[in-house]
Amino acid sequence: MSGVALVAHHERDTARAHALRAAVWCAEHQQDFWMPQQDADALDLSEHADDRAIAEADIVLSLGGDGTMLRSVGMLEGATVPVLGVNLGSLGYLTEIEPDSLELSLSSFFAGPESGEWHIDDRMMLDVSVNGVHAGRALNEAVVEKSQSGHTVRLLARIDGEPFTHYAADGLIVATPTGSTAYSLSARGPVVSPRHRAVLLTPVAPHMLFDRSLVLDPSEVVEIEVSGHRRAEVAIDGQPTATLDDGDVVCCVPSPATANFVRFGTYRYHQILKAKFGLTDR
Repeated sequence: MSGVALVAHHERDTARAHALRAAVWCAEHQQDFWMPQQDADALDLSEHADDRAIAEADIVLSLGGDGTMLRSVGMLEGATVPVLGVNLGSLGYLTEIEPDSLELSLSSFFAGPESGEWHIDDRMMLDVSVNGVHAGRALNEAVVEKSQSGHTVRLLARIDGEPFTHYAADGLIVATPTGSTAYSLSARGPVVSPRHRAVLLTPVAPHMLFDRSLVLDPSEVVEIEVSGHRRAEVAIDGQPTATLDDGDVVCCVPSPATANFVRFGTYRYHQILKAKFGLTDR
């Protein structure tokens, strides 16, 4: 049996109430409903806990913000299950609806894309490996950065196997278009439409004259090799993944998997960007 799997922010006070609303709607409409054990325990909803993978659901309901959306996508492990983001925080880039639209949106989804007037917004992801071993999948970015405060780390960037340059920097970000408005943006990287397919290479606080981001074709493979005695760390979508020593290599390639978000009506990314940064057309 499939149905609705719920992933929730553990520290949002309203998450429990909205989870219960979703559970009630599912019971009234003969849809199965469950939560991963960790989320159910955090919200004191153990009666809805289940050890089934959320990839078995028809839809994943994400209660929180962009961080919860990232966690939901990560838990799907590449499965094509659509994710509906319910915004419980400030204005997010990835969430789709506000809490007061929860029941209506579930009804629209199960009515089908034509009757319910929704579509799937599919987002490019990156497969990340360390020394040839798969380490994870990134919706926003993979970051290789210094592990010791007060020092730069020396990193060799290769593109399609050819050396590009050594960076002396706090780190290097390999981002997707979705991730262009995350860590890469704070490092002065470009904003790229999520409809585009590209790989961004952005240095973090480089101690060198060349401080520009590269916008690469998605077919180009990016490798980052630690060069020198200073250790580095790799994080995938903000989650620490591995410690790196001299000669260790992180490889980032476009993933065949995509993140799939439910959108109602026309998704206008530039309007979200405008609101997020308080821009005006006057």
